[in-house]
Amino acid sequence: MSPKPPAVSSDQLVRLLRRRGFVLVRQSGSHAVLKHPDGRRTTVPMHRGRDIGKGLLHQIMVDTGLSADDLNEG
Repeated sequence: MSPKPPAVSSDQLVRLLRRRGFVLVRQSGSHAVLKHPDGRRTTVPMHRGRDIGKGLLHQIMVDTGLSADDLNEG
């Protein structure tokens, strides 16, 4: 059974994605769009002081190929 993903802030998530090769393509208001050279793309809401909700975090993990282990390491 895979470990439960931790609570992650938007800043932490963007830093992790950038270490994994994602690049900030654009930011529209409070939403950052990141893209990987292989075509994967995701949008991260940049709301200060709030963690990413578990449902949205799961979808970002699916979109980017991250696992709960990646989040626990980062």
